Amino acid sequence: MIVSDWFPIWFTLKVSFAATFLATGFGLGVAWFLAKLNFRGKHFVDALLMQPLVIPPTVLGYYLLVVFGRQSALGRLLEDWFDITLVFSWRGAVLAAMVAALPLFVKPARAAMEAVDPHMENSARLLGKSEWAVFRTVTVPLAWRGLVAGAVMAFARCMGEFGATLMVAGNIPGKTQTVSIAIYDAVQAGREGDANVLVLIVTLISMGVLWFVSWITTGRY
Repeated sequence: MIVSDWFPIWFTLKVSFAATFLATGFGLGVAWFLAKLNFRGKHFVDALLMQPLVIPPTVLGYYLLVVFGRQSALGRLLEDWFDITLVFSWRGAVLAAMVAALPLFVKPARAAMEAVDPHMENSARLLGKSEWAVFRTVTVPLAWRGLVAGAVMAFARCMGEFGATLMVAGNIPGKTQTVSIAIYDAVQAGREGDANVLVLIVTLISMGVLWFVSWITTGRY
């Protein structure tokens, strides 16, 4: 492989870290909201959040284009007021990966928060702790294993994102081409050597991440 062909690896890592950070930050609030509050329409919200897991990735990408595309009201607002263009840009790749990975963080994070003993949280409230303090000092420390597992699952999903990213960010070599798209292009062009190297690198990264999480959460090799 020539040096320029390494761009998809670095670009994918950049997008994956950024998307995982956003999915984790937003997903923490969503997971707490679903785990700790009861409200009308809760099951509908849960089903809506899980849609990226069940609908085709291209459909997810189409929805993102409808909402954030340059012809949409929100897309024009972002471009005119903040000079932010999502379509055919690295930001679009981050958006697609974040939305696709969000349910994979929310599910285990919600389960971990639901498993936290409510008596411990109530004890903190009786001691005068605010809801934010209870969340930060009680809920998150006790649910950390599930949060870490969710973050890693989200990162792995970001690494492998294809359909939604192709729809929103496109396939522009040296600009928006992720490793999944690069592998597809290499196979289509008959460049099996390039495809094999990219597949091997992605596999090693994924195995390394999963091993690290298994070690950090269980303390076992």
